[in-house]
Amino acid sequence: MIPETLNSLNYFTSLVPDLMPVATVPIIILICLLFLIWNHEETSSIPGPGYCMGIGPLISHGRFLWMGVGNACNYYNKTYGEFVRVWISGEETFIISKSSSVFHVMKHWNYVSRFGSKLGLQCIGMYENGIIFNNNPAHWKEIRPFFTKALSGPGLVRMIAICVESTIVHLDKLEEVTTEVGNVNVLNLMRRIMLDTSNKLFLGVPLDESAIVLKIQNYFDAWQALLLKPDIFFKISWLCKKYEEAAKDLKGAMEILIEQKRQKLSSVEKLDEHMDFASQLIFAQNRGDLTAENVNQCVLEMMIAAPDTLSVTLFFMLILIAEHPTVEEMMMREIETVMGDRDVQSDDMPNLKIVENFIYESMRYQPVVDLIMRKALQDDVIDGYPVKKGTNIILNIGRMHKLEFFPKPNEFSLENFEKNVPSRYFQPFGFGPRGCVGKFIAMVMMKAILVTLLRRCRVQTMKGRGLNNIQKNNDLSMHPIERQPLLEMVFTPRSPDKSQSD
Repeated sequence: MIPETLNSLNYFTSLVPDLMPVATVPIIILICLLFLIWNHEETSSIPGPGYCMGIGPLISHGRFLWMGVGNACNYYNKTYGEFVRVWISGEETFIISKSSSVFHVMKHWNYVSRFGSKLGLQCIGMYENGIIFNNNPAHWKEIRPFFTKALSGPGLVRMIAICVESTIVHLDKLEEVTTEVGNVNVLNLMRRIMLDTSNKLFLGVPLDESAIVLKIQNYFDAWQALLLKPDIFFKISWLCKKYEEAAKDLKGAMEILIEQKRQKLSSVEKLDEHMDFASQLIFAQNRGDLTAENVNQCVLEMMIAAPDTLSVTLFFMLILIAEHPTVEEMMMREIETVMGDRDVQSDDMPNLKIVENFIYESMRYQPVVDLIMRKALQDDVIDGYPVKKGTNIILNIGRMHKLEFFPKPNEFSLENFEKNVPSRYFQPFGFGPRGCVGKFIAMVMMKAILVTLLRRCRVQTMKGRGLNNIQKNNDLSMHPIERQPLLEMVFTPRSPDKSQSD
């Protein structure tokens, strides 16, 4: 290509003297050569926007800040294909929605690290700390076992009864989340249930649900806003002040709750009855294995995980149930067959196949977490594309779930899960060494809460207020935009002797 271009330049220089002063010719030739060399060096075999003398990276990062991470990923995959190169903060970033490539990244230890703004993650306490966005693999490996132990085994079984009890209690005081016209703020209800269940299993101290739920929402807004911000943003104090205060507010509240837990542990007679997630962390700190900062951040992340994602997931599910009465009837018949008049128990979980398929299809059709962010720790090759050490990776699993395998990819239909779905085509929780550590307990929680709620209430949306009408923000995750009446629903008690339908 270069010899051909040089021949063209020779031809061009033979014509130029007749058209402009001779002194300008060397300048034009120099500019053309510089442009040629720059573009030649930056040419990539990977589809995506061009580098264009550094303008491309600025535009691509700006698009992420303007559109949000999820929307930007969908734009680039739709425009350039399922394996795309862009830039974030000047760093090469691959957006992948091809199942074979996604599978490769998830299963290898080479991709267990995360990426994001160092200053942003420091602000919210996640930089090389906690488990969610900890980008220090060695420290992440030390922390993960505490979460694995708490989210499996006996805790998994206990969570069923806790979810049932919490759902019943919150339905009995539904007026706390009901508007003057009788509509239920479902997101607020789900967040309260999720916070209550998380507290009972992992922390075990009295707390103000309404206050903590609000602090969690503000913390999540800060996390989402700061994750990819350029460093210059943090030099302008008034821009980031509200986000710093939101993070500090929740961290301060968690420190108080953890101190209450410490006091409780120091005064109990039978310590075994109080050995939960927070207790294990506190004793690890006492041994010198963890710092106070580690303990506080781990408890914070355990307490925000369900109110942040599962609450929105369940909200979307209730909307879908209201929009698909046939699916609701199928689920209610199964619930009646499996459980009769009693509440759900551990042994019922494997038998609730329709409920399980509904949960899977809901997460596929209307995901909340539809992307996974990783960083390459070594050079690699993915589906023929070279990946350099330090490259950022975004797995666009939300788009992947609508591209391959499923018979009705763009419809909400339980037919999509009538047959076993190979794991490479459906990964709502991820898998491999950095897959979601809470994926099993999340399924248990969603089943228990859905079944308990549906046995007692029929849910309805108001006319013209379905899933497609709800305004959503697709950034770090898919969330409905708050403070819109479309988030409210109508809960109608079911007849005690008629649990299938009214």
